[in-house]
Amino acid sequence: MAAGGNGPKTTPKTNKTDAATTTTTKKRKATKTSKHPTTELVSLLSASTSAAYSFLLRHETHLHPSQIFSLESLLSSISSRFPSPPRPLPSPSTPFFPSFISSFSAPLDPHWLRFFRMSQQTFAHLLHTLFPALSSSLPSFPPDSALAATLFRLSHGTSYKSLASRFGFPSSADACRVFYTVCKAINDKFGNLVEFRENLERIVVGFGWISLPNCCGVLGFGKFNVDGELLGRNGSLLVQALVDSEGRFLDISAGWPCTMKPESILYQTKLFIGVEESRELLNGPAYELGDGNFIPQYILGDSCFPLMSWLITPYVRNNEEDSFSSAEKEFNVVHSRAMGLVDTAFTRVKSRWQLLGRRWKEECIEFLPFVIVTGCLLHNFLIKFSEPMPDDDLGCLKDEEFLIFEGGVDETGRGIRDFLAEHLSRVSLRR
Repeated sequence: MAAGGNGPKTTPKTNKTDAATTTTTKKRKATKTSKHPTTELVSLLSASTSAAYSFLLRHETHLHPSQIFSLESLLSSISSRFPSPPRPLPSPSTPFFPSFISSFSAPLDPHWLRFFRMSQQTFAHLLHTLFPALSSSLPSFPPDSALAATLFRLSHGTSYKSLASRFGFPSSADACRVFYTVCKAINDKFGNLVEFRENLERIVVGFGWISLPNCCGVLGFGKFNVDGELLGRNGSLLVQALVDSEGRFLDISAGWPCTMKPESILYQTKLFIGVEESRELLNGPAYELGDGNFIPQYILGDSCFPLMSWLITPYVRNNEEDSFSSAEKEFNVVHSRAMGLVDTAFTRVKSRWQLLGRRWKEECIEFLPFVIVTGCLLHNFLIKFSEPMPDDDLGCLKDEEFLIFEGGVDETGRGIRDFLAEHLSRVSLRR
């Protein structure tokens, strides 16, 4: 058929896809328009945020640090959504620290324990000791602010940015420098708090009260978690520590990778060298037991360590069929109780200084041992001043068990352990 002008006319079809797209676009525009805050809403948010900032500045010392951090985070989040924040976070020209000083008038103000993990009196003692070192190494910053900022970061794990805003440092980098400078001063001034040679008599007497004659400490490990692949999926740094009957640290060796065996770490520490090579340690007089046997000075060690003449580990079963004698059982009970002193000491360090209880980033791993030692030295310092643990003490959290040492056994050590076991068995029968 030839095409002609009189042929049937074709009615144009409506493109439903284009129509739907147009409708959707209009809806999206409408939605975007409806989500845009009105002038009235922005004004209300500004007023509310400003009031919240004022509340934070006036009542900071009455809030728990975790509440402060939550409120600061919320206010920062709100402010970041508007081009003109109603009120900025406190700047270095208006630091928070002076409000702490002016608010804490009473020497025993409990807020000091909440913010700095110690009373105002103990803070003053610590500041007095560190003042000369901080004045010379940080001439641009008041020593009290520097110390308070360091304790605050240790206590709550606050960021350097928040630390700078709160304590009046020009930048996060300055806050970081202040933190590590104060940590170094603490290490330099209080390193003698872990020298147990001069306090050996007191240490021995303390263990005597728990039926461990001539014992000079308990040796174990603490674990501090690290993110990343460098130390494995659940990587950590190990800290070998010797503690006394009151939970003081007598010797600290920090920064060992968790991939190392405990005995390998032991053989490289100053403690081992001082006992085995230089013979400077544990060379005091022996103690005569009731049955006439003599016990030299020794320390108790976890089952991951080798049994030695001066390092007494618990009895272990080589076969499931083997059973412990009553004396061996009694010794293991007392030994286990004593080993709990190490767990308690590390738990309190992590609980008081929450920065150490968190997982550290892999790129910061080189600084972690330094900060751990700082926390342990402050732990000893606070025991000296009878400072109580904070209310949020986590209790005793035992770290994952290490594998039992499977190497050779020192016969002298075996004999000393047997003497101690018989002694403890007799003590138990007399109770």
